[in-house]
Amino acid sequence: MSDPIIEASTSGWIAQHRDLYRTDPVKAHLWDSTFAGGPGPLPTLLLTTVGAKSGEESVMPLLYGAVNDAYAIIASKGGAPKHPGWYHNLSKQDVVTVQVAEKVLKAKARVASGEERATIWKQMAAMYPPFTQYQEKTQREIPVIVLDPIA
Repeated sequence: MSDPIIEASTSGWIAQHRDLYRTDPVKAHLWDSTFAGGPGPLPTLLLTTVGAKSGEESVMPLLYGAVNDAYAIIASKGGAPKHPGWYHNLSKQDVVTVQVAEKVLKAKARVASGEERATIWKQMAAMYPPFTQYQEKTQREIPVIVLDPIA
């Protein structure tokens, strides 16, 4: 069973970060990850999807890494046994909205596999070491998603 205190603090952080990102994207772009075991300020983006079941818009702040002309995100959910809701939403959408600091763009999301996944996973785990702990905590392979901007 999950810990309601941790869930409350996590959802509280998400709402606060999302609100700050919407009002001051330059300030919110870098997130201080130290409270979650990270090394300090790391880049975040806002991923906007539409709920696969609810049909409602969902906006999630997520850590990201640059991969060529695209952005990589990790569907870790802290190593929970199930994928995060936003990951399920991606499978029902052709195009998502991504905000990186002040830049807003449309992107196609795809799940990386094979060598591409391994390379991106290594990059992201080096940036945010808790990703490795999250993978060790769950039996599912944590998805690595590439957000390819649409020109």
